[in-house]
Amino acid sequence: QVQVEESGGGLVQAGGSLSLSCNASGLTFATRDVGWFRQAPGKEREGVSCIIRSEGRTDYADSVKGRFTISRDNAKNLLYLQMHSLKPEDTALYYCAASTSGYYTHDCRPNSYTYWGQGTQVTVSS
Repeated sequence: QVQVEESGGGLVQAGGSLSLSCNASGLTFATRDVGWFRQAPGKEREGVSCIIRSEGRTDYADSVKGRFTISRDNAKNLLYLQMHSLKPEDTALYYCAASTSGYYTHDCRPNSYTYWGQGTQVTVSS
């Protein structure tokens, strides 16, 4: 059984930093495309950053480029998202997700990912 779990969310002032972590059981991040996504109230879920292993690249949403960094610890099977210079518009529920084994996502769209955590709330106050 696959389980994905995010942690590290919280309340931070604008300009501050947070680091999110994601661990999984039943799947190996290193062998799949993985990513971070977010959903704000009243908005659709969007891709924040993804590691497209199948194409050897990392994607970032334009809104977070230069501020967020995605990384992966293969030995610990952990996925991270470091967030700096946070803005109120970054407030959302942040999710970690992984693709189906052997499936090439080619992108950072939520519909391309199969296994999801419950999310961790990030709130940025102005």
